[in-house]
Amino acid sequence: MNDVFAFRFDSRYRLAALAVGVTPSNSRVIVGDEFDVLFGRWRLSTPLDNIKAVDVTGPYGFIKSAGPPHLSLADRGVTFATNGNSGLCVQFHEPVPGIEPTGRLRHPGVTVTVADVHALATRLQAVVRASA
Repeated sequence: MNDVFAFRFDSRYRLAALAVGVTPSNSRVIVGDEFDVLFGRWRLSTPLDNIKAVDVTGPYGFIKSAGPPHLSLADRGVTFATNGNSGLCVQFHEPVPGIEPTGRLRHPGVTVTVADVHALATRLQAVVRASA
């Protein structure tokens, strides 16, 4: 059974997201056999046993998070943000492809700003504990 977590779109972020084709109907996090992030035309996917840790984070600056996915130059992590309040940072054992089509750029973690950050955190913490 899949658990689906919708992104929480703030009005300021909604316009920036719409400009790059990201809408509530094509953006979500799915936790089932894998951890999947759908964000407009972008997708990040990894097996659940690749999840190393999760942390609730935020707030985020608008310029650094609104619109398309944002790549951290410090660690190559990627942020899929639709609000600036809070999100969940998911760290991986092995980096995964996500924002560029060749898959050469790999991300050690992803931050997602879903509507129910704490429910997603609880769901993924159970995965981390089970694989420890």
